Formats: sequence, structure tokens, C-alpha cells
Amino acid sequence: MRRCHKALLAAVVILSLSALIAPAQELFRFTYREGEQYRILSRVDQTVTVDGAFSHRADMLNRIAITVDEIDATRGRFSVVYQHSAESTGLYAVHQFDREYDSSFWRDERGRYDIEPHYFVPVVRDVPVFPDYPLSPGDSWSHVGSEVHDLREGYGIRDAFHFPIQVNYIYLGEREWNGDMWPTFSVRYNISHRPSRTYRAALYPVRISGFSDQIMYWDRDFGRAKAYEEQYEIVLSLSNGQTVQFAGTASAEVVESTPLDRQRVREEIAREIDELGIQDTTVAEDERGVTLSLENIQFPPDSVELVASEREKLRRIALILNRYPERDILITGHTALAGSEAGRQLLSERRAAAVGEFLLAMGVRERDRMMFRGVGATQPIADNRTEAGMRRNRRVEITILDN
Repeated sequence: MRRCHKALLAAVVILSLSALIAPAQELFRFTYREGEQYRILSRVDQTVTVDGAFSHRADMLNRIAITVDEIDATRGRFSVVYQHSAESTGLYAVHQFDREYDSSFWRDERGRYDIEPHYFVPVVRDVPVFPDYPLSPGDSWSHVGSEVHDLREGYGIRDAFHFPIQVNYIYLGEREWNGDMWPTFSVRYNISHRPSRTYRAALYPVRISGFSDQIMYWDRDFGRAKAYEEQYEIVLSLSNGQTVQFAGTASAEVVESTPLDRQRVREEIAREIDELGIQDTTVAEDERGVTLSLENIQFPPDSVELVASEREKLRRIALILNRYPERDILITGHTALAGSEAGRQLLSERRAAAVGEFLLAMGVRERDRMMFRGVGATQPIADNRTEAGMRRNRRVEITILDN
């Protein structure tokens, strides 16, 4: 009897230790908070080949500003603004703004989207979608998602171009990212799609193939992905017989943000502009955030080199921008109505880039926290028929972005 008692006790101890050692199961779900704001910064390093021959290599920045507008039971309704940079080929040190997309959609607690098909973004949808049961490390499952692409430019396909993807998941347990431990998932899918229709466009894809191999890190506290790292390849077989391949790596991370008190920031900056004696500079609130307008900005004729007085002005502006380090900035170049439209556009881009590169060199922001763009003479604030008006229209705007 004593030996049986000891054996029973030993068995209980072993079972208790096994329970401690065995990985705990966890139910993964998206959670939403009304009014929540955050942004995703995505970096892409891509190589493009045409018919197997190298075309070019470029790095790009995607900046995605997200607001949870409404909650309905376990779903959240999002409004999203996607800002994409142009393909950087080394001409400018700062990312150049290329285009912007708006989107609105619902997503449920498992990650499934309810979105109108005309939206071009998000590019990847229904990824991740979690199963309806708890997971232990090593568990795998699959779910159908989709990719959506904008093929208007170069291909003439007006509508959002959709195709399905069969996504395979593995829960990898806890792994380190950026100095902390996070629940981690392998997210993989292959692409093999033949469009079921032809297009009136002269050039369109007749087959799309490729793959995506991601590692995704999950944030338990917020109930959403924190970051991911990806290797990918997409091959377009075109109607003219050409094959275009896009291959590279991508990474993304969530940056938390709180709503910008635009009135307070505008008033603070207005006082500092006055105290620092910064000439020809105004500040205003707008739909993006708070914008400093540097009017009559001085460059030598047909040049993008800042004159000494403007460099000194920007050093003072940098002191102001450094007070809001958590905010990204957008730099917009404007010209007066002189010369050709193409010339005005190029000049506005180069002058905005010059301001961005000066601020970058001063350490005001890291490269992935700024974009620049030029809009030529399309947004005048004064009469271009007068010299005084033209001086005001020759300006560079620096916007401290809300989210």
C-alpha cells in the first residue's frame, strides 16, 4: 500500500510538472477601441526585372494612417489613408510622395474584412484570419484571403484588380522582435492566378504568379499585429508576351499615436515663430495636421540650393519641429505661375526635396518619418499677376501630421 501511495504521488507530481511545461493554449482575436488612432510604416526594397533582365532596384515607404471610427459588437469600422512613396532610385535622400488612397471597411474579431470591392487598399485582405479555437505553438491552419492591385497606370485597367490567395499559418510561439518577446506566426501563400476575362487595355496580365513568406509579431495588449517581415515575389505574364518580376523584402511596424491638439500646437508654434524672429512664415491648422508655410523661400534663379538666409531660417524651424518628435512630416513645394507646367512641377519637387534633405541632415527626423512632394503652381494662395502675390506663392509648406 505504501509503495502504491508513493507511485500515485509520483504520478501526480509528473502530471503537475507536465502541465507547467506544456505550452498554454491561447485564443487570438482582434480587439477594437472606438476613436483609436495609429499608423503603420512599411518599408519595401524591391528589384524589378523584365524578361529576366535587370530593370532597376528601388526602395519605397508606405505610410498608413488608421482610425477606428465605430465598434459594432466584435467588429470595428476603419477609415484609412494610405500614402505611398515613389520608387526611390537614389536621386533624393528623402522619400518622395507618389500617391494617396482612402479606404473604409469593417473587420471582425477573427480578422475577416467587409469592404466594398472598388477600394484599391488594403492590398492584402483577410490576412491574418485566426481559427475559432485556441492555439498552441506548432499548430497550423489555413484560410482564403485576397490581394488587390492598382493596375491603372501602365495597364489601363480601371477597376481594382482582385485575386484569391490560400494562406497557410503556423503559430510559432514567443519570439524576440525589437528587444521584446511577442507571439509570432508564419504566414505563407503562393500566387497562381489566371484572370477569367480579357481587357480592352493594350497591355494586361494573363497570369500572375509568385509567393509571400512572412513572419508576423502579435501585440496582445492591443489585439492586432505589431510588425511583420516579408520576402516576396510577384511575376506578371503580360498580354504582349513580356514577363515582369517584382521581388524583394518588406517590413512594417505599428507606431502608436494620440490625436494632435491642433489648436494648441498652432498657438505654440505661432508664439515660437514670433519669438525666434522667423520672417515670411505662417502657421495654420488643416485637415492633415498643423502646417508651417515658408513664403517667398529663397533659391538662386533656377536653382535648388538654399541661400544662406534660408538655411538659417530652417535651423530655427528645426527647433520647432524637434518639439514634436513623435509626428511624421510632409514637405510640399509650390511655385509661382511662371514657365511651363512640367518645369514648375519639377522645380517644386526639387525645392521641397532640398528642404527635406536639409532637415534630414540636421537630424530633425529619420528618413522614414518624412516625405516630400511638389505641386507646381496648382495651389496658389495669392494673385500670380502681381510680384507680391508671386513671392507668396513661391513657398514650401511643412506639415506636422496628425496621425
